[in-house]
Amino acid sequence: MSQTVRTRIAPSPTGDPHVGTAYIALFNMCFARQHQGKFVLRIEDTDQARSTPESEKQILDALRWLGLDWDEGPDVGGEYGPYRQSERKSDYKAYAERLVEQGDAYYCFRTPEELDLIREERKAAGLNPGIKGDLELAASEVSNKLAAGVPYVIRMKVPDDGVCVIDDLLRGRIEIDWSQVDCQILLKSDGMPTYHLANVVDDHLMKITHVIRGEEWINSAPKHQLLYQYFDWDMPQLCHMPLLRNPDKSKLSKRKNPTSVTYYERMGFMPEAVVNYLGRMGWSMPDESEKFSLDSMIKNFDLSRVSLGGPIFDVEKLSWLNGLWIREDLSDEQFVQRVQEWSFNHESFSPLVEHVKGRVETFSDIAPLTSFMFAGMLPLTEESFAGSKLDSDILKRVLQFTLWRLEAQRHWTKENIFADVKAISKVMDIKMGDFMQPIFVSIAGTPNSWSVMDSMALLGPDMTRARLRFALNVLGGFSKKEAKRVDKEFNAMQAKIAD
Repeated sequence: MSQTVRTRIAPSPTGDPHVGTAYIALFNMCFARQHQGKFVLRIEDTDQARSTPESEKQILDALRWLGLDWDEGPDVGGEYGPYRQSERKSDYKAYAERLVEQGDAYYCFRTPEELDLIREERKAAGLNPGIKGDLELAASEVSNKLAAGVPYVIRMKVPDDGVCVIDDLLRGRIEIDWSQVDCQILLKSDGMPTYHLANVVDDHLMKITHVIRGEEWINSAPKHQLLYQYFDWDMPQLCHMPLLRNPDKSKLSKRKNPTSVTYYERMGFMPEAVVNYLGRMGWSMPDESEKFSLDSMIKNFDLSRVSLGGPIFDVEKLSWLNGLWIREDLSDEQFVQRVQEWSFNHESFSPLVEHVKGRVETFSDIAPLTSFMFAGMLPLTEESFAGSKLDSDILKRVLQFTLWRLEAQRHWTKENIFADVKAISKVMDIKMGDFMQPIFVSIAGTPNSWSVMDSMALLGPDMTRARLRFALNVLGGFSKKEAKRVDKEFNAMQAKIAD
């Protein structure tokens, strides 16, 4: 390759650091390193309502824990910065307006109600319900609306007919009918770009040569290719990786599997084992060995060895592999050191002192009192919840609604956790003490612990949610039919809380 290979990972800081992000980051880094290129980390925080500094820090910490280091990024700098999209806002607007001037995009003043009507009409006509058609206004009308301050977005123009051909490094020729591609919004009414515009502009300005991403972006590739053509820029080579799957072959999701990298760190997995396992997701070493280091993967990396079958992310298999790493790669001294780094060290134990010191008479009392803070999933059974005053269906709803509410919590603090729990308790008309009992059991294994709000704050969002999910499964969860009804109840409850 004549030009320097440059790859990137571009996570959105809107939640926990997902193993899918780490998976894609790993393959981008290996490809760049194998070709003596550069690996870039870019934060795509165009969704300002959901993006948080806490989430960004978690993502960076998680990738660093795994050893997936980047050459350029928001924390290390680089010649193509800034590396947060929110800091490049004015650039995107200029590029969007350039497309309008060229006649490749237009100002759209349609209201949400008008757009819904367009979708319904297209659907009724048997067409793709995306936004298509002649929505452009006359120049004079556009000028009047802009002068009057009428809210608008900028949409790209997309052909109605024909076929878009995408060349993929893994999949070869991909054909997508233009009739299936909607006129994508490029610039939102708040002046922030959508992913599609920012993605293309940033990849061009940062001289990205290869875009290795998940296959869920295949349907967006025509929009991106079209934007490169409109701007008269060279398009990076595309490579769409297979999606990670649950053991039941469904798309990997936090409702069926722990998906946060932080969860695996808190559980005591070795980062080397997690990287090893992610490397086996759709790829294999030339000698088909199951256990290999990151350095070995980089040395032997070849995209042609990627299989397009959906790789299965199986926590039991990961645990087995982690066991191999512990037994085969750690000396006794290293084992002690890793355990100390993971658990009873100053950083992890200091926050517990205020809860423990007044409850113990000897140091030997500490272990049984704090064991749940250093455990994974607790040994719960249905009998563990026998002390609850709530009947089975209500008890499961308490856990499910709390889990769903906390999954949306972006700022993980004791105060915010308490506010969420109290809001649900109030809407469900359950006394706070009765409401909290099953949550205590789910998180601490007993209703007789210190403040469960403090415990959840200290455990963090990943472990807290995992334990609530596990407790719900212990109680049998909900059938598919029940789940739909419970989901509707939760949405109704959310509306009441919002009011």
